Amino acid sequence: MQNFEAVLAEHHLFKDLDQRYIKLIAGCASFVRFRSGEVIFREGEDADIFYIIREGKVTLELTFVLGEKPTVIQTIGEGDVLGWSWIFPPYRWRLDARAVEHTEAIALDGKFLRAKSSEDQNLGYELTKRFSHIMEQRLQAIRKLQLLERHNKDYEL
Repeated sequence: MQNFEAVLAEHHLFKDLDQRYIKLIAGCASFVRFRSGEVIFREGEDADIFYIIREGKVTLELTFVLGEKPTVIQTIGEGDVLGWSWIFPPYRWRLDARAVEHTEAIALDGKFLRAKSSEDQNLGYELTKRFSHIMEQRLQAIRKLQLLERHNKDYEL
């Protein structure tokens, strides 16, 4: 884990990204751990960081009514990217994230990368393009959940 550059360069999110950008991104990386059951972030909080899951599982959850059990939108694990809200205004989390088992990840400073992306539009374009794909995957997961719920309601009638 000492050499973030090598790890990031091999990750699918940064595949074929210019080496100077890999070096920049590695410079804002740190290693983090989450205990099983630990909330990583909550909807509405400032989104200034994102994670690359190295080991473990994390659920993305949506709470419809306070005090009720949240709905799991998607479970992600090794190799997945956690968090896209850091790159799109208003930079607030759209869902909750919770470790469902011991999880180790690389944390990356999204606030720093937003600033660098403003200075270097090529970097900004590359990150936006790559994170748009992640956002699309999460929206598809929500769509599938909605279709399943609708099917279940139709079946109950």
